[in-house]
Amino acid sequence: MADTIVILTGAGISAESGLGTFRDTDGLWSKVRIEDVATPEAFARDPARVQEFYNMRRTQAAGAAPNPAHHALARLQRDHPGRVVIVTQNVDGLHEAAGATVLHMHGALDRALCAACGHRWPAPAEMRPEEPCPACDAPAGRPDVVWFGEMPHHMEEIAELLAAADLFVAIGTSGQVYPAAGFVQEARLAGVETLELNLAESDVSAAFDRHEIGPASEIVPDWVDRVLSGGRARG
Repeated sequence: MADTIVILTGAGISAESGLGTFRDTDGLWSKVRIEDVATPEAFARDPARVQEFYNMRRTQAAGAAPNPAHHALARLQRDHPGRVVIVTQNVDGLHEAAGATVLHMHGALDRALCAACGHRWPAPAEMRPEEPCPACDAPAGRPDVVWFGEMPHHMEEIAELLAAADLFVAIGTSGQVYPAAGFVQEARLAGVETLELNLAESDVSAAFDRHEIGPASEIVPDWVDRVLSGGRARG
């Protein structure tokens, strides 16, 4: 049994909760341009449009419920005798709603960030173009999400976790967004076993030792059952 399991989750784990993925044929980035809503330059150019986009996403996320994959990972984190760390690229709160503790490397929709002083606070349901900061009063409140061109959160901690893991598992990721897409290579360089659980092959599938293909709501609970029963955590 793997003593320390590090799990990376992507949009695919939340798709069955009704939250769309990003890079599939009908994904979010096929409907709206990244450059218009998900960069610091977009926010500087048209804060109203950016706030409207994230207000919509915040509303969608608030109405979603965890699916069996989220609940299975929370159960694994609770019942596994070793350490289970979940790192997510997702900005929804579905892991927490299922009872898990996670590292949000791309931020969270339910948090706001002051672009002027760096203060963070719980985001209101709707943020305005000149959302005031409760700490400094600057009209510079923005979603506390990592936009393209910005550095993801917790990178040093994640690197240490990958180096110390016994097993690295990627669930529902496209393998197209770095630095997360490079985590499998970091793990392999450290001699860590690697497993991919995904609906289809990703852009980095060839780098994993093992794969299981299918809907997250089916294959993740099955894998967790095997890990907790003392079976092969590696699939």
